[in-house]
Amino acid sequence: MIANGGQVRDRALEALILAVVAPHTAGDPMSAQKWLNCRLCDIRQTLDHQGHRVSKPVISRILRAHGYSLRANVKQHAGKQHPERDQQFAYIQAQRVVHEQDGNPAISVDTKKKELVGAVPYGIYDQRANRGTVYIGCSADTPTFAVENIAQWCRTELRERYPQARGLLIEADSGGSNGARSRVWKQQLQEQIADGLGLTITVCHYPSGTSKWNPIEHRLFSEISKTWAGCPLRSFELVQQYIANTTTQTGLRVRAHLVTTTYEKGIKVTDEELVKVTDEELAMLNVQTHEICPQWNYTIRPRVVSTI
Repeated sequence: MIANGGQVRDRALEALILAVVAPHTAGDPMSAQKWLNCRLCDIRQTLDHQGHRVSKPVISRILRAHGYSLRANVKQHAGKQHPERDQQFAYIQAQRVVHEQDGNPAISVDTKKKELVGAVPYGIYDQRANRGTVYIGCSADTPTFAVENIAQWCRTELRERYPQARGLLIEADSGGSNGARSRVWKQQLQEQIADGLGLTITVCHYPSGTSKWNPIEHRLFSEISKTWAGCPLRSFELVQQYIANTTTQTGLRVRAHLVTTTYEKGIKVTDEELVKVTDEELAMLNVQTHEICPQWNYTIRPRVVSTI
């Protein structure tokens, strides 16, 4: 009985430490490597404030057991760090807490690199449920492709896990098909999800050069890469099979869907249409930027009451 009690305490301590480091975790989408943007003393201090006295060696041992590795600063040529980077990281974490308290899901989205077979895997990672969904496209990675996948996820898995949800938090990179400056991305979110499904969408983008802090990279894409490592991806069906078979000891499960629709590049929203956003009462887009880092954070609300 004493041994079992010790095991329960060890598991509880592991869960506590992993919860503390989760917002600070980054990783390589092509491997199992994970690391933190904080120090062991920072983790220990946070635990102390929560009333838990844990030594740095114990914290280090638990982190190594869960795949975390040490990283040292190396002098190399790199782009300048955005001055609002840390502020944005803290704001994203705050938005997660707000949405969880409201019963709304927070998803991390991105496109995994295009495979040689021609597959374009667009991933959605549900952070609260530890569930991944990948939509495997066969054409271009466009904003319309990205939003249609998110809309399909909302019609199925959001309604399945969060039937009372009226909002959604999306964490995305600043570039690509779900980029912060993409007009089509915002237009499609408005039409397909906000208006079409009656959901209020909050989008928080990671600053340029920080995509590895996006949870989908190290919680979903890295696990998929390990699943098919060394395996030739000769067909879309094989890609789908490997993705769907991806699991982890922490309970990750993944669904994979083939998308046969063809998406064309180069579709734009004209400047004339964008003028209506500020000049007309019934604006084309009902987008409100946030006071904190408005270039990365905004909320899109329905323009009409949904009947769904």
